[in-house]
Amino acid sequence: MKDRSLADYFKISLRGIAMGAADVVPGVSGGTIAFITGIYEELIDSINGINLSLFKSQKENGLKGVWADMNGPFLLSLFVGIGIGIVSLAKGIVYLMEVHPIPLWSFFFGLIIASVIFIGRQIEKWNAGTIIGLLAGTIIAYYITIATPVGGSISLPYVFLTGTIAICAMILPGISGSFIALLMGSYKTVFGALGNLTEDPSNNIPTVVAFMAGAVVGLLTFARVLKWLFKHYRNLTLALLTGFMIGSLNKIWPWKEVTEYRTNSHGEQVPFLERSISPDAFERISGADPQLLLSLVLIVVGMAVILIMAKLAPSEEA
Repeated sequence: MKDRSLADYFKISLRGIAMGAADVVPGVSGGTIAFITGIYEELIDSINGINLSLFKSQKENGLKGVWADMNGPFLLSLFVGIGIGIVSLAKGIVYLMEVHPIPLWSFFFGLIIASVIFIGRQIEKWNAGTIIGLLAGTIIAYYITIATPVGGSISLPYVFLTGTIAICAMILPGISGSFIALLMGSYKTVFGALGNLTEDPSNNIPTVVAFMAGAVVGLLTFARVLKWLFKHYRNLTLALLTGFMIGSLNKIWPWKEVTEYRTNSHGEQVPFLERSISPDAFERISGADPQLLLSLVLIVVGMAVILIMAKLAPSEEA
């Protein structure tokens, strides 16, 4: 555990808020934010520190020793920030997705483009393996974006499963946990419950608890795999993650044509399957304003947010 001041832990919480905000967005990864702000490897190491050896530490050094061995102050500061970011923005993001989708997705598109540039620059050596990894990641992510989302009612065990899988994506630079939740059909259920937690706690708390329980199980399991990959195949892993981000751009493309609708639990017709089209085609097919100028501005703003964040928090900073 590093010797830090209260101001240092406050800064870590701010990074957590940014990670939580990113994790709400389908297509943007909290892991990318952690990587850019220089806390990614400490996060993975700290999660891996939560294991059976803590029982031995507790017997020898008490709870204070356990807290130090698991880098508790760091994890607490970070996850408090993540929780604040998710809860405070979940309701607003769901609203903007429904009411102002094109400007919102344009901003997200800019975030991902800049993230591709940043993560790709971390690859120290390009060779046949890293190029294949990049192409494989791109193809896999693209086909995920065109896969048919799960429809129908969402049970608590399924929400638990979503949490288990989504958290693995949330800690990966380049893969969005909320995107996985969207693909599994649980996005609005989970983030709707988070956004309305205080308004209807009796109905929403079970959903949130099931998701968080699944997240804990997935986090403790997958962090060990991820640490091993970064230790033994760092460049290949980064190339694969960069490919994932490139392939996911299809999901975040602002202009879509709905190809299939479904009936939701309220008897309303809602979009189910979509395909990416050009702004001109969008205007021609839908008759709506493609908001091209505003979209271009927000793409640039999204890119600037990531690049400024990377500039202010170099990777070697703790």
